[in-house]
Amino acid sequence: MKLLAISGALRKASLNTLLVRHAAREISTDYQLADLNLPLYSADIEEAGIPVLVQTLADQIASTDAVIISTPEYNKNISGVLKNALDWVSRTPGNPWARKPVAIMSATAGRSGGERAQNSLRLCLQPFAPRLLNGPEVLVGSAHDAFASGILINKRCQKAVGALMAALRAEVRMR
Repeated sequence: MKLLAISGALRKASLNTLLVRHAAREISTDYQLADLNLPLYSADIEEAGIPVLVQTLADQIASTDAVIISTPEYNKNISGVLKNALDWVSRTPGNPWARKPVAIMSATAGRSGGERAQNSLRLCLQPFAPRLLNGPEVLVGSAHDAFASGILINKRCQKAVGALMAALRAEVRMR
């Protein structure tokens, strides 16, 4: 299975990047980590043409069997970086998200594990008509305690990720 892993954080030591990599490795050895270090969306930039990094992201989404997104929760919402990427991809020709199986998860310092961010992400993705998995939910709260040396060590979270990846695998098979 060919996967695209998207972390809604740019920080190199991001717990969401660790989480999405863990999930991707659990289901496939053929995955790419998307680069969301994109310019801020501007119609002025778009008039000059879709930036190469944006088109690369859209092409990656279109060419994969499924997408896994892990979002941090910033002020009870998704990160600006992730929203910017969604906005940019929506400006590319076609709709790479259409009917694409998508699993979402989140890792946050707070106890809720990013539940509000996941709800916001679902709303942001809805216009693109992907096949969003409704569960099982992966909400990694107090995420600093769930990882050690870059490895997901929390057994409950490992089990939730495994169940979500099994559901994603089944969704891809149905495609």
